[in-house]
Amino acid sequence: MADELVHYDVARGVATITLDSPHNRNALSAQLRRELRDHLTRAVDDAAVRVVVLSHTGPVFCSGMDLKESRGADAQTQGVHEFPAILEQIWNSPKPVVARLVGPARAGGVGLVAACDIAVAAEDATFAFSEVRIGVVPAVISVTVLPRLLPRAAHELFLTGEKFDARRAVAAGLINSAVPADTLDDEVRRYTDMLALGGPRALAATKAMLRRPRAANLREDLAEMLQLSAGYFASEEGQEGIRAFVEKRPPSWVPRD
Repeated sequence: MADELVHYDVARGVATITLDSPHNRNALSAQLRRELRDHLTRAVDDAAVRVVVLSHTGPVFCSGMDLKESRGADAQTQGVHEFPAILEQIWNSPKPVVARLVGPARAGGVGLVAACDIAVAAEDATFAFSEVRIGVVPAVISVTVLPRLLPRAAHELFLTGEKFDARRAVAAGLINSAVPADTLDDEVRRYTDMLALGGPRALAATKAMLRRPRAANLREDLAEMLQLSAGYFASEEGQEGIRAFVEKRPPSWVPRD
């Protein structure tokens, strides 16, 4: 049996899913895709998990699809057919997902980063939409990337395939934070600690709200949002949060040490 390429660990309400295939730059091979999907499902189903961190071993976060597996395959048997389901799992996860990058992300790897709710990278990490340079189109990843990128940046970076650094990725809207490598874990922990303070149902509903299409007019939009807001104020979770605030204690959902 082949060694595991994706690892899963839970501590203090945080599930860390680690890509561990450095021999091929954490490329999205069939085995890695399968294990990544399984661990994402496991994190969502685990009641002890409040936040998910997507991390990696080795110098590269993810180099995109495994081109050795893609070589010679026809359109119907390309591994990219399985990739949309992974992006959808991350994008629609009811639990916040944080990407942690020490090193480069390319092509499909950038799609993974964009699908996450929060992305933190070491300053020397780099990014590139390298698809056009090998004669393919960054089509699938565009679904998660384009909502993040500024339009001018998207046209430039998708069409040129140019490599860009983490500071440019922040400015373009792709990631949230670029920090020195020796403070990366502290920055990730800062985000996970904040995310764990939110009510689980409220976080899931807020994620869905952020990605919903807006109503046709302001009055309809306000009416729909009023219903959502009032329902959560009156919910069991909302009432527990209000009691905790009044009683000056952490709500019951905050992970304990």
